[in-house]
Amino acid sequence: MTRNLPIRPRSAFDELGLSGTIEALVEQTQKLYLEDSIPWVVGYSGGKDSTAVLQLVWMSLAQLEPAKRTKPVHVISTDTLVENPVVAAWVTHSLNTMADAAQEQGLPIEPHRLTPAVSDTFWVNLAGRGYPAPRPKFRWCTERLKIKPSNNFIINMVKSHGEAILVLGTRKAESSGRSHRMTELESQRARDMLSPNGSLPNCLVYSPVEDWSNDDVWTFLMQTKNPWGYSNKELLTMYQGASSDGECPLVVDSSTPSCGDSRFGCWTCTLVEKDKSMSAMIQNDEEKEWMLPLLELRDELDVQDDRHLRDFRRMNGSVQLFNGRNIPGPYTQESRERWVRKLLEAQTWIRENGPSYVQDLELITLDELEEIRRIWVVDKHEFEDSLPIIYRETTGAEYPGRPLDEHLPLGPDTVEILREVVGDDRVHFELVRELLDVEQRHRSQARRAGLFDSLTKALRKGFYENEGDALQRATDRASAVDRLRATDGPDELDIADGYVQPARTGGER
Repeated sequence: MTRNLPIRPRSAFDELGLSGTIEALVEQTQKLYLEDSIPWVVGYSGGKDSTAVLQLVWMSLAQLEPAKRTKPVHVISTDTLVENPVVAAWVTHSLNTMADAAQEQGLPIEPHRLTPAVSDTFWVNLAGRGYPAPRPKFRWCTERLKIKPSNNFIINMVKSHGEAILVLGTRKAESSGRSHRMTELESQRARDMLSPNGSLPNCLVYSPVEDWSNDDVWTFLMQTKNPWGYSNKELLTMYQGASSDGECPLVVDSSTPSCGDSRFGCWTCTLVEKDKSMSAMIQNDEEKEWMLPLLELRDELDVQDDRHLRDFRRMNGSVQLFNGRNIPGPYTQESRERWVRKLLEAQTWIRENGPSYVQDLELITLDELEEIRRIWVVDKHEFEDSLPIIYRETTGAEYPGRPLDEHLPLGPDTVEILREVVGDDRVHFELVRELLDVEQRHRSQARRAGLFDSLTKALRKGFYENEGDALQRATDRASAVDRLRATDGPDELDIADGYVQPARTGGER
């Protein structure tokens, strides 16, 4: 009779046991810390991997003599401002607790909460500039929201000290791609345990838990007390709540699912089919049903064919075709105003109906609203200045922002008259509005530099009769270019229509 014994996944603790492995890692971390004066930067997201790494670093410093704790350890956490609110609150409170504990224990650990620049935030780009919701082929959010804030901090650290050592919770078991990349960088190591960073010069990476599995991480967190006084059991509970089955089972064989596969991220993320972690939180905990408006708004953003929400012209006003079909541009004014309205309605509802700890929840900051307002009025010539009206209608309070410095050429009432005169011709309305705005801005200037360029830009963007006329002109332009390539010279009618330029003679410039 053949018996199939359960196969237990390989553990990083198999050889030395948990205590022996941790002791060896602490000694290794201390050795690296004492080798030089290069500052350390620990990446901390509040998740299980970064928590485990920070605990190891904290334990290593705590076991050193106070006189040897001379090198600063900067703990950086990037808040995209659209993080899952539960996780964002968890991380913020953790950083505050961490700062107090480090000071009490005499450790050179300095937490930093990093946020993107106002001009780079999610809502400023989506509702302000009109960028469509992120897609795999137009992933404009990651660089602005996550990479730039942390990279700017690290680059400034390198400028000040010449080098920096990044301590990260990356693990080979996360994915085959991650494993391949980490193994590749290992071969380029100039120092023991320190790999080069592929994108940041003069930065070395230390990954103390690179060979750990999910279960190793949880075993360590559950059996080792958090040194800055936070609760690892609450962290486990948060992961449980973000799992579809609400459980983190004991792993006894290779068929048992492991806890910790949950992924916390931006609640606005449209790069995934569904926000599984937020959905699970709502499903598993009645007290978190206040997040339903966020889930609904996220699903509204995730529209596969959003042409009805976007302008037929690109951001620069051009009309472009791909395989004979128009490439849509940014969200229209109506769509952008709708997103701001939906967002403020969700914020107001949550504050009024959610539990006490979300009564001051801020889904969008005043600085972001001010930048959106500036973009609408100044950059997009939408001088009816609708944001304060939307704010008042959705929140019941007066808009708290500063008054606009620019003198608006027409008041809201006059704008409505203009809209009534033009009717449903959105292109004509936007053209006249922009021309009036350009004229007003250059009226008081002694030297009206840029006036001709501004007028030309407005006319090129808005001279079309409608979307159909724009698409037909784009098609004719493409046909004219194809004819030009197939012949020795352009057709006279194409030149007359302005689709191609006549050939220049030798004396022309």
